[in-house]
Amino acid sequence: MRLPAALREAAALAVAELGVAPSATALTAAALRAMLEAIVLQAALNQHYQDYPRARPDLGDLVIAAAQLDGHPFATQPERLRRAAAEITASHPAATPDEVLLWAEARAMPAA
Repeated sequence: MRLPAALREAAALAVAELGVAPSATALTAAALRAMLEAIVLQAALNQHYQDYPRARPDLGDLVIAAAQLDGHPFATQPERLRRAAAEITASHPAATPDEVLLWAEARAMPAA
């Protein structure tokens, strides 16, 4: 497989200077393997959601999970996060979990 020169040089530098893998070939193979695994897992998840659409998490579920993973103070307040998700999607249907967290934080701030 031919790689662009800059990518090949960056891989060699990462191996030589950072010791991230025994060789540039091993680094490339590991990266390709990881990407292929992610693609297969995403395809399996997409198929699962197609077969069981009610299993798909909603924005409230996602923001709660994100808050828990980040150790956010609102992680212990799932009802607040679900309310914020419902409020923000009313005007921004494509909102992300991070945007919902920001909205929840803004709503919790006292008025000046």
